[in-house]
Amino acid sequence: MTNSVEMHPDRIPGYDGGPFSHRPELLDNRMFWLGHLYNCVQDEGAGELLLGVDEEQATDFHHRLLTGDDWPVFTVPLAGGHRLHVVYRAFQDDEGVDYLLHHPHWKQAEHLAQDEGHFMGPALNWAELCAAADSGLPGGSTDDPHARLLLLLPACGDDAVPGDAVDRLAAALHARVAVDAPDRLAAALLGSQQPAGPVHWVRTEDAGWINDGHYSYRNPANRFALPMTRLARVSAALAPGTGGPRGHRSRP
Repeated sequence: MTNSVEMHPDRIPGYDGGPFSHRPELLDNRMFWLGHLYNCVQDEGAGELLLGVDEEQATDFHHRLLTGDDWPVFTVPLAGGHRLHVVYRAFQDDEGVDYLLHHPHWKQAEHLAQDEGHFMGPALNWAELCAAADSGLPGGSTDDPHARLLLLLPACGDDAVPGDAVDRLAAALHARVAVDAPDRLAAALLGSQQPAGPVHWVRTEDAGWINDGHYSYRNPANRFALPMTRLARVSAALAPGTGGPRGHRSRP
């Protein structure tokens, strides 16, 4: 695993908190992944597949990350110099994991999702998630596509995942989390798609890709949604390619 200190932010414009810490070694720790994915399991069967007998240890490990003196930040580089930051927000009594998109030329980062008791999102559809994981761009906290996929998974929601999505997620779970039944767990995670839920995505002329999630900043119908010009900017930054994500409908 390689990582880039140069991409690690000392601050994220428009986002308060910190101090931020650069902790790429956590991505080699199974307890980190169990805690990071914990909110993705919403039933006892899926929870058993993920956590097994390690639930208490994983919960304690995750709690320490969110109650420490610093805020671990993980960065995934995107095309055009854009970056996705996964921030472990260690505010006392307001801890959670935030997903932000930024470019050095932007005045402020776009807050796209937060994984906590009051979840906000999703931030990404499946095609955008895979594009970020598979970009092959160097730097950030890791160049491993499995780790990048799992880092961003809690911020993904999509009702049109392709047929090979279970295999893709299972490979990542096998490689990074070492669960006993990665195929079954992947199917369970993609079936429920918690915490975001399997929202529907469409592509528009004005805002690019948007969804119908009740808690999503990328749903223009929500009163807290990003303005249309910023929605378009987000969509362009996350675009998997000129053709856009396959398996989704467009509208004029």
